[in-house]
Amino acid sequence: MASPPAAPTDAELITRVLLRDDRRAFGELVARHQSAVRGLLRRLTGGDLAQADDLAQETFLRAYRGLRGYRGGAKFSSWLYRIACNVFFSRDRGSREAPQEPPALEAGNAELALPDLVLERHDLEKALAALKPRERAALVLTYANELTHEEAAVVLDCPVGTLKTHVARAKEKLRRQLEETP
Repeated sequence: MASPPAAPTDAELITRVLLRDDRRAFGELVARHQSAVRGLLRRLTGGDLAQADDLAQETFLRAYRGLRGYRGGAKFSSWLYRIACNVFFSRDRGSREAPQEPPALEAGNAELALPDLVLERHDLEKALAALKPRERAALVLTYANELTHEEAAVVLDCPVGTLKTHVARAKEKLRRQLEETP
């Protein structure tokens, strides 16, 4: 009995897209990476699923249009994260509003008994939403997406030292804000 064929690598799929305009191959790339890209954007938008989905759609549209610009020096996922961060930063620059905070949750509400873990997550999302966009992105990329400082610096197009500064500032701000949370 023959074993099933191995799934094509990202590089093979990219080649098919570029050489044959194979949209199914691009669809497979999207399927492979959409969860991670949406997760990154959900964290960057303070848990706003609709906005994260819109930004993810824009990310993959830009990725498709700019695929010829992918040089393969970094992982494909890192290249997508960079596009996603740029889409987020573009949206953030265009918005004159303060960052969206998650809706208020109350532990004592008789109709809504929430476990402590949910309340802690809400507090964390609220604290993340208060960070500057680049600090938030640096923290999310290094902790939630588990990129190295070097990989995150490439994604954010900044020196490693700057990335480390963003992470340190973000951690300190989060610590202070979470200590103040009742």
